[in-house]
Amino acid sequence: MSTAEGRTQGAFGAREWAQFLGIGAIWGSSFFLIAIGLRSLHPAVITPLRLIFGFLALAMFGATRCPVAKEDWPRIALLGLIWMAIPLSMFPFAEERVTSALTGMLNGANPLFTATVAWFLLHRPPSRNQRWGLLLGFIGTVLIALPSLGEGPSEAIGVFLILIALVCYGFALNLAVPLQQKYGSLPVFWRAQMVGIVLTTPLGLTTLDESSFELVPVLAVLLLGIFGTGVAYVLIGGLAGSVGATRASVATYLIPVFSILLGLFVLHEQVSPISLLGSAIVLLGAWLASRRGF
Repeated sequence: MSTAEGRTQGAFGAREWAQFLGIGAIWGSSFFLIAIGLRSLHPAVITPLRLIFGFLALAMFGATRCPVAKEDWPRIALLGLIWMAIPLSMFPFAEERVTSALTGMLNGANPLFTATVAWFLLHRPPSRNQRWGLLLGFIGTVLIALPSLGEGPSEAIGVFLILIALVCYGFALNLAVPLQQKYGSLPVFWRAQMVGIVLTTPLGLTTLDESSFELVPVLAVLLLGIFGTGVAYVLIGGLAGSVGATRASVATYLIPVFSILLGLFVLHEQVSPISLLGSAIVLLGAWLASRRGF
């Protein structure tokens, strides 16, 4: 089975909204933590470190060691590549070129890619609410990216790296739904993280001499791993199993809110008014996308 519907097609309940808000807050903060980590760590070191910390955090739960059938390991390994290794490697390199606020704002486009992949795999066109929500999300994403694309090739490369990550996420979230429904979130993502660690550690080891491992950046990556690479994946895996991949991905529409606030008021980053307008449009799309019948 390539993907699957969620268990419920109705409006979000209290549990779904709690998962929804938690995912947005954690991942919205993750780009801020990456920016802090980059102050003394090479981008290639950040990814395996956060995966290791996330892996150890999930290992504390007994459910992570629930057995998984051999025939499901290829899909888990694929998740390790397209949900862990590739996208998590893209973000630190992107943030060398663009701000954490912009990175977070662009991640609000995640549902565009997830819905497109779901449409292809399930052979079912989006509903009216979904189409309007995704259209607004697309318009908002374009507005967010426009100022950076006009600033030079370095910023354009940063945006391109983020888009690569979002394409990977679009496939990964759909592929995760049947596995989550079969085993739950913990066994799946714990093993996918294991694969991600194996794939990203060799490059990280070659750049150790370019990192100084100062206390604050390392602590930032520790928090990034525990929450952004541990808790958040469990939350979105559970939400995807409950309401489906496309509806679960709408939680990423909240990422811009947190990334903008942290970028502006903590890192003192500059955010274009056009990008802020784009984020507001993306949030409107999120509201439409989360309504009944999405």
